[in-house]
Amino acid sequence: MRASLFLSVLSVSSVMAAPVLPEINANSAHADSLKKVSEYFNLLAVKVQQSKFESAVPTCDLSKVVMPQAPSPLPAPSFGLNLKHVALGRGTQNYTCDTTNATAVPVANGAVASLFNASCIVSAYPDIGAMLSGVSMNFNLSNLASIASSLSPSFLKQTLAPTSGMAVSGAHYFTNASTPFFNMDASQWKIGEAPCAKNNSTPAPEAAAKGQGGEKAVPWLKLVTRPGATGGLQEIYRVETAGGSAPETCKGMPAAFEVQYAAQYWFYGN
Repeated sequence: MRASLFLSVLSVSSVMAAPVLPEINANSAHADSLKKVSEYFNLLAVKVQQSKFESAVPTCDLSKVVMPQAPSPLPAPSFGLNLKHVALGRGTQNYTCDTTNATAVPVANGAVASLFNASCIVSAYPDIGAMLSGVSMNFNLSNLASIASSLSPSFLKQTLAPTSGMAVSGAHYFTNASTPFFNMDASQWKIGEAPCAKNNSTPAPEAAAKGQGGEKAVPWLKLVTRPGATGGLQEIYRVETAGGSAPETCKGMPAAFEVQYAAQYWFYGN
């Protein structure tokens, strides 16, 4: 079963003349997730063929893009705000444990992620965009540059360049225990910097992609920026999450550990 899925992915990559695929973490990826990888690249192949017969060039227009909704929706963006950027985040959710108490619950200790520009993919091909988080979980975190290159269709890079290649658009980390921070000024787009506070949370859909070790998807979030934010950024949403959740207890866990995750971050401002 796995062999046939790998062959399917590789054959699609050849048809697309895409970059060499990043290494799939076959040891932790299960058959269903590998199937989703195959489905993703098959869909890309369809888009490649369709683009050959379309006169209209795909555009990178975020004005009509609709943000994904969880079963229990997050509050809508505030009136007057516009979608400025969509990024695929790939990194780790970090936790600590009381190693003297096996029944203790792991405590969240921030997160670290690289952010890749997914704005053009999400706006031009939302069906592909919806699959980005889950598919990216199947590739090794150590190969981030290759992940971004391979997940972005080669024809998008040609028609929407330079904004479509899923180049790094920023970094996400915590400046203290309660302040998630987004540095979006390190890229060519100069989107802004944003210290944030959590405004709202909702569980990820039941069907959300799991992590490489079968971890459930972390919740979807609405964040609001704190004083000091730049670039007009005011609200940031974490949606389309995959993996990242800690085990229920600290049994067998070290004092500090990381769980890989992926998510989309939607940046709103004025």
